[in-house]
Amino acid sequence: MSALPFTSSEYLKRQEIVLDGMPDNSVLVIPTNRKAVRSNDVNYPFRPSSYIMYLCGWTEPDGIFLARKSSSKISTVLFVKPRETKSEIWEGIRVGLEGALDGWPIDIAASIDDLNAELAPLLDGCNQIFSINGQNNELDSILNEHSTVSDARILVDKHRVIKSDREIEIMTEASAIASEAHIRAIGHSFPGIGEWQIQSIIESHFTHSESQWSYPSIVGGGDNATILHYKENNCKIDDGEMVLVDAGCEVHGYASDITRTWPVNGKFSEAQREIYELVLKAELAGIEACQPGAPWLSMHRATSLVLAEGLIELGILDCTIQEAIGEGNDFNGPYRDFFMHGTGHFLGLDVHDVGGGRQGDDDPGPELRHGMVVTVEPGLYFGSWRTDVNIPSRYAGIGVRIEDDVLITDSGPVVLSAGCPKEIEEIEALVGKLR
Repeated sequence: MSALPFTSSEYLKRQEIVLDGMPDNSVLVIPTNRKAVRSNDVNYPFRPSSYIMYLCGWTEPDGIFLARKSSSKISTVLFVKPRETKSEIWEGIRVGLEGALDGWPIDIAASIDDLNAELAPLLDGCNQIFSINGQNNELDSILNEHSTVSDARILVDKHRVIKSDREIEIMTEASAIASEAHIRAIGHSFPGIGEWQIQSIIESHFTHSESQWSYPSIVGGGDNATILHYKENNCKIDDGEMVLVDAGCEVHGYASDITRTWPVNGKFSEAQREIYELVLKAELAGIEACQPGAPWLSMHRATSLVLAEGLIELGILDCTIQEAIGEGNDFNGPYRDFFMHGTGHFLGLDVHDVGGGRQGDDDPGPELRHGMVVTVEPGLYFGSWRTDVNIPSRYAGIGVRIEDDVLITDSGPVVLSAGCPKEIEEIEALVGKLR
């Protein structure tokens, strides 16, 4: 039997609500991700498709979930690799057809090795197919021979955005593990520590806690903290410098995403404190703006107003608030020279989860609703290496981002990552204390 993170009834409810949005005599076909080659005969670690995990919990490679709706009746098939001793000796024991039928929320298990023959009768006479192209070339060819294929993501995404009680429980666990990892990293910091050492502290705690990273950890010391998606993690962090750590983990595929910034010597300088306090004030305003019924842009407007006002008060910008923010609702004024990204994104089975609302999207984003989980992550970045904008010498080399995971509820925002310290006094008291 499988040890799925959700009950069969929850998976079946998801299948029912997704197929309810499809016309009669239509088919939903969801392949999992492909295995990817790292080098020669070595693959990258496999991560299954979020869509197949959402609909039936399947996590092995080479899986395809199919659901057919006929006269308001749903029938489901899971295509999997059959048991085979020779392959299992090298790669591990498979669930196989019998195991899939016994432990997964499906009606039929079929061999993916016979996909062409098995799939044909299931597609016979169907009027519309919904799938995700580009994941399985053999599947794409078969489907395109039968009918025009519509994008299945538009059916599923709107339901993935609202989290069930069990999903929230899992995401709370992921946030707690990530919070503990950040605490360990802060507590083991010292002047001269390597970015890679902080990464190892963070990610070893993920592994120890039976989770895995939800994205490669960002560990940027000094000027490296001003590079938004810094990835090298190979520099030492000198006395007097801060480090920005953006790291989260997955539990049953559900992500956490936390950023903290701290001085490795345990004491914020005056300039560091000024920027940190401003970003923290903006983050708290963004969290407060996460109210049910509020438009998506509410949290970005809240953080932007605080940051723009603070940049003026610190003398970094010499203009009015309106000039700093810019005309209209785009918030693209000169304050964006130091805060280049959006305030947050949805969080769930993907760290940048489905639902829209991210910077650069064509639409203004959805209305916040009970059960959504978002990040709130304002930041300010003063890279001394930049030549496109005037960087005040007082703040050169400072990069600060503070990010929490926030659940929208009818009674207001709930910070799932509240266990991770972010007040200056808390951080200064913790740095180096666990060594």
